[in-house]
Amino acid sequence: MRSNQTTLCYIEKDGKYLMMHRVKKEHDINKDKWVGIGGHFEADESPEECLLREVKEETGLILDDWRFRGIITFICDQQQTEYMFLYTADAYSGELTDCDEGELEWVAKSRVYDLPIWEGDKIFFRMLEEDHPFFSLKLKYEGNRLVEKALNGRSF
Repeated sequence: MRSNQTTLCYIEKDGKYLMMHRVKKEHDINKDKWVGIGGHFEADESPEECLLREVKEETGLILDDWRFRGIITFICDQQQTEYMFLYTADAYSGELTDCDEGELEWVAKSRVYDLPIWEGDKIFFRMLEEDHPFFSLKLKYEGNRLVEKALNGRSF
């Protein structure tokens, strides 16, 4: 079974996030949604090693500066519970390449909420905008419907 630990990174530039429109893989829990860059840990990787590898594999970019922003517990009745290590990054080198998992696009932060994203993603986008300190966010879904949410151990 694959690791249930993943990284998720939103690379920032000029008021935009680099996002992936997940349109290339069949049987993808994120099919047709817009998500950040990231993926599953490989054996013995630290979160930072996973972050750097996944960003390089999916975008061709090498991160030079990043921040660990929080942990998201993603529970969905369609898959194993996933623990996502959430990062933002604002310094990188290299040239953007094509990705075999989706289409990469720089999206204005103000437009993110209008895209087909997971409902819970809107919560952590607001927290990133407001520069919240490190947080733990629990999101529980039935299908695509958010049925439970908790921030730092408290339901809301």
